Amino acid sequence: MTEQDIHMLIQEAQQYGVQLSNEKAKKLLKHLELVIEKNQFINLTRIVDWQDGIDKHVLDSLTPLTILQDLGLTEKSHCLDIGTGAGFPGIPLSICSEAQFTLIDSTEKKIKEVQYFIDRLELDNCSAQAVRAEELAKKQSQKFDFILARAVSQMSTLIEYASPLLSQSSYLVVMKAVPTDEEFNISLYAADVCGMTYVSRETLELPHNAGTRSIFVYQKTGKAKIKMPRNVGVAQHHPLCPKEKK
Repeated sequence: MTEQDIHMLIQEAQQYGVQLSNEKAKKLLKHLELVIEKNQFINLTRIVDWQDGIDKHVLDSLTPLTILQDLGLTEKSHCLDIGTGAGFPGIPLSICSEAQFTLIDSTEKKIKEVQYFIDRLELDNCSAQAVRAEELAKKQSQKFDFILARAVSQMSTLIEYASPLLSQSSYLVVMKAVPTDEEFNISLYAADVCGMTYVSRETLELPHNAGTRSIFVYQKTGKAKIKMPRNVGVAQHHPLCPKEKK
């Protein structure tokens, strides 16, 4: 990490409406340093180039922050990061907001490292758990105000994961590269089944030609038409879709 890295990160974050202090920028880059260091021993990410990491992990993780704030994110909000991997986007968003973040992943080895990152960065508004979304829904039903998922599973699967975990009128924010029209259309069907409504889509470009990011927002607006959560693995391997698509 250099002073130039810090300055560049602060400047590039402004493109997405995110104002970073020097302290926050340093923490964001320290997280990336820790990830790259640990990645030598455990497979946390395929992105190991420093600049790629800044663009495709750090900045990418910050892109939904202004959307979350516009939707009502506060220090009292309870947020869940599903499939956090190496702690993205949960750790960067917890650094840049005062909201409470829970980061989950089904791989215990990864979560052990993510908790190590949280401890090293001294984040008191963030914690990590090795648990599947379906299992967590049985323990913490309707607890969360915001659920985030970055480059994880089909949107219909994520909607099914999120519905029993979200409190009424709360939001699922899905971060993906550009999905197909078919995936999006199936997500609308899944949302209807799961008591959720599509709200918005924002598409933006990451810096240095690092790719296109689409951010989808769904809101929990009613009751699910099926019993949820379904058994572990069912949403992933047998996602909800219209009968003609099966």
